[in-house]
Amino acid sequence: MTQDRALILDFGGVVTRTLFETHDITERTLGLPKGSLTWLGPFDTTTDPLWVAMQNREISERDYWLTRAGEVGRLVGETWTDMQTFVRRARGAEPELVLRPEARDAILRAKEAGLKLAILSNELDLFYGIEFRRRFPLIDLFDVIVDATYTKILKPDPRAYELVLSELGLPRGACVFVDDQKKNIEGAEAVKLPYVHFDVTRPAESYARALAMLGL
Repeated sequence: MTQDRALILDFGGVVTRTLFETHDITERTLGLPKGSLTWLGPFDTTTDPLWVAMQNREISERDYWLTRAGEVGRLVGETWTDMQTFVRRARGAEPELVLRPEARDAILRAKEAGLKLAILSNELDLFYGIEFRRRFPLIDLFDVIVDATYTKILKPDPRAYELVLSELGLPRGACVFVDDQKKNIEGAEAVKLPYVHFDVTRPAESYARALAMLGL
């Protein structure tokens, strides 16, 4: 029975398009010349040594994005010291523009099939802001949202995964967790939570694999 199963999604990069994919929106919204933003993270690591350092765990994901926020703020002559300012100024006015089409399709398909839906994020409200989240398309379809902005328990801490499972009220074997960060996938593996390592360069394939694991 699908109602006894759940799809657990990371938010940034999995439900939303990455900031790398929306440079055009950011530049247009902030009035920057086209091509001002050149760092492309996983889409072209040669453009982004800072991303490589983060993947090598030399810096944290939060440190990476705080650095980028500061850089973009300086381009518009301002001082940005948090990710929330970056997201709100760059694309917060139109949350629907950053929803992944593949995420929309998968979420709607899962909900129609009766699956439970959950978000397990390290920084949903911290990075995006409460108003962004409230206005985000499809957010009301999620049964559970566990956000480390409030719990202070960051993936890959095992307690983060156990918390979302507890709120879902389902055994881990009935769930599939989807995240684009390797360290978070390793955390899921450590607690024996079925997972899909989301490839932001092949989102449709990643979602298809997750749904297949849940019997869809």
